[in-house]
Amino acid sequence: MAFQKPTGTQDFLPGTVEKWQYVEEKARDLCRRFNYREIRTPMFEQTELFQRGVGETTDVVQKEMYTFEDKGHRSMTLRPEGTAGVVRAYAENKLYGEPDVSKLYYMGPMFRYERPQAGRYRQFHQFGVEAFGSVDPAIDVEVIALGLQFFKELGLKDVSVEINSVGTSETRAAYNEALLGFLRPMKDTLCKDCQHRMERNPMRVLDCKVDQDKFVGAPSILDSLDEESTAYFQQVKDHLTAMEVPYRVNERLVRGLDYYTHTAFEYKAQGIGAIDTIGGGGRYNKLVAEVGGPDQPGIGFGIGMERLQLILASQEVEVPAVKPIDVYLVAIGEAAEKETVKQLFKLRTLGFSAERDYLGRKIKAQMKSADRFQARYTAILGDDELSRGEISLKAMDTGEQQNVKLVQLADHLK
Repeated sequence: MAFQKPTGTQDFLPGTVEKWQYVEEKARDLCRRFNYREIRTPMFEQTELFQRGVGETTDVVQKEMYTFEDKGHRSMTLRPEGTAGVVRAYAENKLYGEPDVSKLYYMGPMFRYERPQAGRYRQFHQFGVEAFGSVDPAIDVEVIALGLQFFKELGLKDVSVEINSVGTSETRAAYNEALLGFLRPMKDTLCKDCQHRMERNPMRVLDCKVDQDKFVGAPSILDSLDEESTAYFQQVKDHLTAMEVPYRVNERLVRGLDYYTHTAFEYKAQGIGAIDTIGGGGRYNKLVAEVGGPDQPGIGFGIGMERLQLILASQEVEVPAVKPIDVYLVAIGEAAEKETVKQLFKLRTLGFSAERDYLGRKIKAQMKSADRFQARYTAILGDDELSRGEISLKAMDTGEQQNVKLVQLADHLK
């Protein structure tokens, strides 16, 4: 039978993979400059980690997780997001014992069972950062600015950030009461998801994409913030202004996960249909303790890489699809064929990217192959050149050609 990839997944083929590598390399370089270190966590964890870390009332936990029972009759779940696993690793490995703020980043696949659409898959990929141990509003702004700088250095235009404060658990309790007073009279007119969310987690109703027009006039969470939360949010805004980072306050922005406190934010961009969010995050001061660690604060973001690739394409941002090679070896004659095998290996061990023909094609076809690989040089070796210990080296950009000694080929390529 002919097998096909599972629904909601993709094959990343040569020519596409290079575009992903380019974006990933940008992310790694940026994290190096901001002093974030890479962490790699398992692709599956105990189900309870996500139930407690992400939140029992979220769509992720209730509808979207890939959960299975392993042979030890333990409930396991493919990770639906990156933060909970990083928090677990931070607590389990006692990174909180380090003298400095723990600043980490991750990249990798996540899994959610949902209807595939533009930029949304059942296996998708995220780039994210997490910073633990500080309650300084400046670290919130650093995280926000890192994400925006990532988009800027990729060449994206018109990416904006929306911010809000979701306060503390105490201020959210007061806000939930005010919000329920607004929502209950219209309960029968709301979608079924909103009706279920109302009593369990009223703030999640504001995240609904169906009933947004009905929430005009809803109370603002900013009116329920206590003095400390208000002051914290003001410092975040002041830092962003001082750094000339443009932002917009969105009082309805609550994010889809339960663990946020104080700062919440989202990155917005046009080019992927009705859903314009390409990433977001926030502060989570209670999450480390919730998963069994000490009471340590944290903040982070996650960026959807599939959506990012769509926007790069829609904005026609040039992303290299092929990495040029240094040299393509062309052989003419049986003895030359054998020598190119030796020379090819030697060049690769010296650090050059090199290729040759393995299909027995004529010279013209081999030269076309060199063009497809965007070779900087083509090195042509015939039996006559080999008898003289020479090889013909052609610069593909200028067409300039010269004979060089075989033993000096690497030096000329340098």
